[in-house]
Amino acid sequence: MNFLRHLCFTLLVSLPLGVAAQNTGPDKPSDFLDKEFHRQRREVLRQQLPPRSVAVLFSNPIRNRANDVDFHFHQHPDFYYLTGYREPNAVLLLFSDQHMVNGVATEEILFAQARNPQAESWTGKRLGEEGVERHLGLTHALPATAFAGFKLDTAAYDQILFLELPHDVRNDPNNSADLYDLVAQFKQKIGLTEGKDFAHQELFQIIKMYDAQGGARVQQEVQRQMRANPNLAKNPTLNAYVNAKDAAARAAVVKGMPKEKADITWLDGALSEMREVKTPQELTLLRKAVAMSAIGQVEVMKAMHPSMSETEVQGIHEFVYKKYGAEYEGYPSIVGAGNNGCILHYVENEKPKLGTDLVLMDLGAEYHGYTADVTRTIPANGKFSPAQAQIYELVYAAQEAGFNACKPGNAFNAPDQAAQKVMTDGLIKLGIIKNAQEARRYTMHGVSHYIGLDVHDRGTYGPLKPNSVITVEPGIYIPEGSPCDKKWWGIGVRIEDDILITEKGWENLSKGAPRTIKEIEATMAQPSPLDNFKLPVLK
Repeated sequence: MNFLRHLCFTLLVSLPLGVAAQNTGPDKPSDFLDKEFHRQRREVLRQQLPPRSVAVLFSNPIRNRANDVDFHFHQHPDFYYLTGYREPNAVLLLFSDQHMVNGVATEEILFAQARNPQAESWTGKRLGEEGVERHLGLTHALPATAFAGFKLDTAAYDQILFLELPHDVRNDPNNSADLYDLVAQFKQKIGLTEGKDFAHQELFQIIKMYDAQGGARVQQEVQRQMRANPNLAKNPTLNAYVNAKDAAARAAVVKGMPKEKADITWLDGALSEMREVKTPQELTLLRKAVAMSAIGQVEVMKAMHPSMSETEVQGIHEFVYKKYGAEYEGYPSIVGAGNNGCILHYVENEKPKLGTDLVLMDLGAEYHGYTADVTRTIPANGKFSPAQAQIYELVYAAQEAGFNACKPGNAFNAPDQAAQKVMTDGLIKLGIIKNAQEARRYTMHGVSHYIGLDVHDRGTYGPLKPNSVITVEPGIYIPEGSPCDKKWWGIGVRIEDDILITEKGWENLSKGAPRTIKEIEATMAQPSPLDNFKLPVLK
């Protein structure tokens, strides 16, 4: 290898492919969340901070794909929610009271990766601290390299609040201010010893929340976790709790639980409550993500035929998302034909021909950070067989029951309870099971979760609230070899829609994707723009 080639190769491998930059120019999409949204979210959180506290949040790690190629960087949803910053190697500090930095009073500091012309020629322009203040509206920004020398006076704070720290981060030897170093510097600042385990704090929180309602069951759960984690087994407070003989003794332990300065539970609870209820701006983006995901289902219904592969089905969905400007899929796409549809998170999508199977398609676009989650199950040949139709109709009826339980104030699990009853009764009637206790063999998962910046989004899982968005996704899965008539084997059906809880009830955001057998078969009979799209045969 000559010198020039060697130099180019060295530069290439020292700047991994996939590291993110943040576009702020006129060619950027115009409908991202604006800086006022993020500022307001920071202020809502800051107003809740306990007195004399500081909240510390880190960006996501860069993930390696192979060799010198990284996965496309995806920001930590909490970090993005509070800042709008989409680059790696950063840390945010929010103070309950004003903090003096270089003689200037501030309530927030974002340490951002510094400008670097050489790196930016490979991976795109960085905001730098000036860009963070100008484009994102934070009042105070510093380069990440300044974090090492930043004095975080732990004696000045009663609580230092953070989320679980990144623990699988690579160390870039060419960057002294990468996430690996930022986390190490933070640990040093607050005196965290190597291997410090915060699992006891999470159990303390569970005990405080649920002991009054079900102390005996909580004791059993604490004992289970103590057996699995040696550090928990040594904790004197947890030992006192599990050995408490009655409610009074348990209450005394709860009252005396120590309050630690380093706290990983407070932020988790506060952000879950904030992110559960969406603002109008968030709902606009979420509606777009859901709508394009529903259209993807429609276009696949038109295009599907028995000789198609699972991979091809996945590609059509994701092409539709890209056509609408979605940056990513919200999660690995699931396309399972026949028995593959009975694997809940099947992502290989490698079956070469669909044949006459039912095809379960669980996919969602991520648009400007917000993720849809829409599932349809359709027959590859365009017509449901009698057995397929019976299971489909049962899941459809269960989903309708789940929808009707989506009312503000109802328990979060109300849709699940309503749907599970319909499925259980139906499975008994079809002779697939003999009693209700056998139902979970075929209905393994719950019916609802929140969606938003995560496909399984943050939330309190308490009573349903207006402007929260949940899924309603009942499913029945009968894999080959099940103890029932063979005519049911290999049938997996899930129908999933994204439901906005309103002031008086609910709205189906994904109603654009057909759900009834009649609608699905009619849509599949329509011509597709892809019918005449033929590629050369590869030899």
